[in-house]
Amino acid sequence: MPTTGFFTDSTLCIGCKACEVACKEWNEIPHDGFVWTGMSYDNTGGLGHSTWRHVKFVERIRDGLPAWDFSSDVCKHCEHAGCLEVCPTGSIVRTEFGGVYVQPDVCNGCGYCIVACPFGVVDRRPGDGRAFKCTFCYDRQKAGLEPACAKVCPTESIQFGEIGELRARAEQRLIDLRARGITDAVVYDPQDSSVGGTHAIFLVRGDLDDYNLPTDPEVPTIALRDAWQSAALAGVLMLVVTVLAFL
Repeated sequence: MPTTGFFTDSTLCIGCKACEVACKEWNEIPHDGFVWTGMSYDNTGGLGHSTWRHVKFVERIRDGLPAWDFSSDVCKHCEHAGCLEVCPTGSIVRTEFGGVYVQPDVCNGCGYCIVACPFGVVDRRPGDGRAFKCTFCYDRQKAGLEPACAKVCPTESIQFGEIGELRARAEQRLIDLRARGITDAVVYDPQDSSVGGTHAIFLVRGDLDDYNLPTDPEVPTIALRDAWQSAALAGVLMLVVTVLAFL
């Protein structure tokens, strides 16, 4: 099976939210976003238990004029996924396509995955207690179909395909944009971080933090090695002290 991924080119996004609607319809996700936040024209606010695709409205001043940048956010399906590593029930698995999938019938609602995600993607549904996030349209991929969000995107801002091909496409798009004078464009794919790269690559303009894309995302489990080393050292010292006490 090919290892698949998303390439989201934010320079092509028009903020229509068709991806959000398609995701909700296909996965039968509960409604949200009907309350006026007063903070933005984007009322879904962010990714959550009932929003697996979220089009972010980034409001900024560019060339002295108000401007909007749009970007469709989604679970990153990390190569080294913190949520998968900490799940105690085996509810979260790696699929044959490389995505990270939460099996709702196995989830016990412990919430470990929520705090382990460096992107704040996983969320627990009130009244249900289980954790939910993007499934990477696993059912559609098994049937030979592309994910619903990529299928309906009218501008092809969301592209789906083999991950290596998408990385090459993202780099070429960046070269093309810079040749046209768009110098603030950047590709986000943190392969050198502890997440080891993602299966959702982004091309955005401006500051990565504006898009909830940390420059150096960390999987919490990387701290385990130091913790175990400290525990082992403490155990050895206690043993030495005990032996010396009887000499």
